[in-house]
Amino acid sequence: MPNRSRDPLHGVTLEKMLVRLHAHFGWQELGKRISIRCFQSDPSIQSSLKFLRKTPWARAKVEALYVEMVKSPWYRAVQASDS
Repeated sequence: MPNRSRDPLHGVTLEKMLVRLHAHFGWQELGKRISIRCFQSDPSIQSSLKFLRKTPWARAKVEALYVEMVKSPWYRAVQASDS
């Protein structure tokens, strides 16, 4: 079995992160957790991607929330039950 990276961001594109965060939290909760306009005013995946690719500090916050979500025992339990 090949060695797997322990980095939860390894191999995960920004788009995949955003889709998973949106599915898990929804736009309203994302806007509360990360106060950026692309999550609060007429949000969409494409407009958010465009903003996040140009704004390193906002992307870092999204990545941090994604890592927090993925490491959550509740999230892992839900993912295991879906398999």
